[in-house]
Amino acid sequence: MEVRKEPFGRLPDGAAVDLYTLTNRSGIRARIMTYGAILVSLELPDRAGALADVNLGFDTLDGYLGGHPYFGAIIGRYANRIAKARFAIDGVVYALAPNNNGNSLHGGLKGFDKVVWTAEPVEGPGAAGVRLAYLSRDGEEGFPGNLSVAVTYTLTDGDELRIDYEAATDRKTPVNLTNHAYWNLKGQGRGDVLGHVLRLEADRITAVDSATNLIPTGEILEVCGTPFDFTSPHAIGERIAQVEGGYDHNFVLRSGGGRMAQAARVEEPESGRVLEIWTDQPAIQLYTGNFLDGTVAGKGGKPYRRHDALCLETQHFPDSPNRPEFPSTVLEPGRVFRTTTVHKFSVK
Repeated sequence: MEVRKEPFGRLPDGAAVDLYTLTNRSGIRARIMTYGAILVSLELPDRAGALADVNLGFDTLDGYLGGHPYFGAIIGRYANRIAKARFAIDGVVYALAPNNNGNSLHGGLKGFDKVVWTAEPVEGPGAAGVRLAYLSRDGEEGFPGNLSVAVTYTLTDGDELRIDYEAATDRKTPVNLTNHAYWNLKGQGRGDVLGHVLRLEADRITAVDSATNLIPTGEILEVCGTPFDFTSPHAIGERIAQVEGGYDHNFVLRSGGGRMAQAARVEEPESGRVLEIWTDQPAIQLYTGNFLDGTVAGKGGKPYRRHDALCLETQHFPDSPNRPEFPSTVLEPGRVFRTTTVHKFSVK
C-alpha cells in the first residue's frame, strides 16, 4: 500500500492544491485532490489486466476551476435539491442560493466541491487513505451553524474504495453528504454506459414533479413493472427511452439505512469490470449523465457526451428539510453525523 502527495496547482487567490495518490497491491490507483475533496481518477484492471481510468474528470486543476458538473466531488452541505431554496427549523426560515430552477442544488453556488480542504495521509494494515477536513462557517450558503466536516477515502487490499463521512455542528442544520463520481467501467472517454448492466436493491423511488425540476412530490412509488425496476439486472439503455430526460431519480433502498447493506451492482460486459456499492444510507441517486452534451472536454481532451457516465450517489432523500414524512437530515449539536459508503471492485 502506498500514499503519495504532490502539488496539483494553485487557485487564482494563490491557495495551494495537493494531490494524494493511493495505490494497492492489485495496482488499483485512486487520486484525490484537496480542492473539492475530489476523486480525480480511479484506475482499474479489466479481465485481461489492462488498466483504465473509470472516473470522468480533468487532467489538470484548471479544468475543475472552469465549471463542471461536480465530477468526483464531495457534495455538501446538502446533496441533491432543496425546493425553492429554503427550509425552516423550529419555525425559523433559512434562505439558500437558488442555483437550479429556483431550487438549491448540491450545497449552492459555492458548495463543498469548490473549497480547499486540509488533508493528511492515513495508513493502516492492508489499507491506505487520506483524511480531508473542512469547517463550513455559520451562514455559509445560507445554512445555519458552524459545521466541522471530515471525509476519509481509504483504498484497501480487498480492492475497495471506502468513503467515511463525519460532521458535527453547533446549531441545528441539515446535512446530506455524498460523492459525485461519474463512472464508466469501459474507461472514461470510451463511449456511453448504456450497455452497463445495473441492479439496485430498491423497490421504490421518490416521485418528482417534473423531469426538469426534479423536486419530490412526497409520493413514494413502487418500481415493479416500470422502467425504474432494477431489482433484477438490466442494461442502462434497455428502457431509458421510456424515462423522460433519462434517469435522475432517488431510489429508496430496502435496507432503510442505518446499517451497511448492498445498494447497487454494475457490470460492464466488454471489460468484465464490476462495481458494487455498499452503504448505510437510506437511498441512492441514479443519474445517467443526461446533461453531458459534448461541450466539456475531459481527460485527454475527450468530449463527454450524453450518457457517457452514470452516477450512483448514496444519500438521504432530496428535499428532506421540507418533507417531514421523509427521514430527517437535521443534525443537532452534541451529535455526530457518520456514514460510510464502500465501492467494491472486481472482474468477471
